[in-house]
Amino acid sequence: MRFDLQVIASWVPAGSKVLDLGCGTGSLLEHLVREKHVTGRGIEMDEAKVAKAIGRGLSVVQGDLVAEVMDYPSGFFDVVILSQTLQQVYYPEQVIREMLRVGTRCIVSFPNFSHWRIRSQILFTGRAPVTRELPHEWHDTPNIRVLTLKDFRRFCQEMGFVIEKQVALDTDYRQEHGHALRLFANWRALYGIFLLGKGQ
Repeated sequence: MRFDLQVIASWVPAGSKVLDLGCGTGSLLEHLVREKHVTGRGIEMDEAKVAKAIGRGLSVVQGDLVAEVMDYPSGFFDVVILSQTLQQVYYPEQVIREMLRVGTRCIVSFPNFSHWRIRSQILFTGRAPVTRELPHEWHDTPNIRVLTLKDFRRFCQEMGFVIEKQVALDTDYRQEHGHALRLFANWRALYGIFLLGKGQ
């Protein structure tokens, strides 16, 4: 399993109720069910990915995550996960508020657009960056939000979302091993992962 998903899994309590938004083919959910004995559900837009997730024996519905999450009652889940999808949603504040409504905590991860390679591409080529983590050209990218770790911390502060834990990773998204950064994370991190709570 990808290293970023291993970090997310380590933050999910054993035996908890989990909702994975944009769950893809369900690799994280499958791991959580098998290793941490969670009760897991997923929502995914891509029909082929939903079919693969269901083929793994997972409870996954096909649909828009913003609309589908609103169907759940408040406090229904312990943890709601949005992995590598925040940059693709139209209303991030609404999505996170809904995640914290239906769950006690939520975990959000996204690519860091402030990484030094991205900055360098813009500076030296004058073109929209294309990297291994962000492989799409500007005209066909699903990423409609350009955010950095620093942007997300500020966003959480302005919206009243409480950051309980965060980690910055400089690991390629396909690798199973990696490490967290402590210094100059906004420059060096490829991804950020945040655990959000409701506060007091």
